[in-house]
Amino acid sequence: MTAHFNHPNIFIRSLATRGSLGGLSAKTIEMTDILKASGFDYIIVETVGVGQSEVEITGLADITLLVLVPESGDEIQHIKSGLMEIADAFIVNKADREGADTFINKLKKVLIHNKGNQIPVFKTIATKGNGIDELINFINSNPPKSNKNKEKLLAEKAFQIMQQKYMAKFDKKQLADAIKTASKQKNFNLYSFIERYN
Repeated sequence: MTAHFNHPNIFIRSLATRGSLGGLSAKTIEMTDILKASGFDYIIVETVGVGQSEVEITGLADITLLVLVPESGDEIQHIKSGLMEIADAFIVNKADREGADTFINKLKKVLIHNKGNQIPVFKTIATKGNGIDELINFINSNPPKSNKNKEKLLAEKAFQIMQQKYMAKFDKKQLADAIKTASKQKNFNLYSFIERYN
């Protein structure tokens, strides 16, 4: 990304997950909406990796790509447990490393065995630009699909925005002062305090 950071037509922004277990914070979702409205040709959202994020990213993305490296042998077990259900294609990057072809063949066998149809597997070396044109052609030739997870993402987005707005009215210092006063009372109970605190 360093080579493209100052390009006038490219915008790169790193975002913290901000406590979101799935890797997509409310701000990530909101920023994606803004970038869509701004007319960018491509919006690439990189998640934290294998975990709950695959559920959320499928609600946000038109195409979901899973990037692996030849040393990702253990991740094939994760593929068996659900990742292939959300990936539209697999990318094996750093394919010039030792064992890359063996890993790719193993990956293809697992995909055929579990899916019955072949999900594309792209072999790339990003630092040299190898395989990138084929990947771009795949992305461009696959129009946005019907997204069964869109409703889940919208519900999650609404929940996070509502949570932010609700919490915005609480001042941490005022809360600390109120607890300091209340805790001096006999039989103080934090849970009862929370129930009464507005």
